Amino acid sequence: MMVAAPEREAMRDVVVRPMHPRHLRRVMSIERQLYPRPWSHSLFTEELARTDSRGYFVALASTDSRPWRQVVGYAGVLLQAGEAHVTTVAVDPAQHRRKIATHLVLSLLGWSRAKGAEVATLEVRAANRGAQRLYSAFGFAPVGARPGYYAETGEDAVIMWAYDLQGEEMEERLRAQEARLELPGGASGAPDDPVPWARGRVGLGGEE
Repeated sequence: MMVAAPEREAMRDVVVRPMHPRHLRRVMSIERQLYPRPWSHSLFTEELARTDSRGYFVALASTDSRPWRQVVGYAGVLLQAGEAHVTTVAVDPAQHRRKIATHLVLSLLGWSRAKGAEVATLEVRAANRGAQRLYSAFGFAPVGARPGYYAETGEDAVIMWAYDLQGEEMEERLRAQEARLELPGGASGAPDDPVPWARGRVGLGGEE
């Protein structure tokens, strides 16, 4: 059953930095909370080594329980033949709907544009309306589906593309999203399905 996603105060001290091996302990902790079949430590290590075609970033911020900055989200992109393929965008389930993913997507697209990418693509859970709304704000539009793409759940993936990354319209979209970073997260009210396998998810369904 879909549920209304409540607004949450935006996290205000977020900084995004390139991912390094020292971040992987916390990255893996979030990865295991979010996914039934998480990426392995060795896979992340291999991806980080491919600096010619991969860009991986972490969002760092302090939290109520930990006043020092720690990893609260991460994201990655694969660049090939002028196409940027977003490989992952993940946020600590306790910090969902706090604009962390917006920070990360801004960094992914900024890096991809700097590398000369003309288009970008990604896959997203069919039921994840909130993420689809986020990506739409960056100019991504659905173009098709991959049936049963998520093997652990059998769920379909929506394929989304964004075009003309180097154009003025994309530049304006990025400025608009940056200007909205201090607004409450979840302000769109986009519904979402509960995710029973995600532990500690605040505001939406998940295991405690």
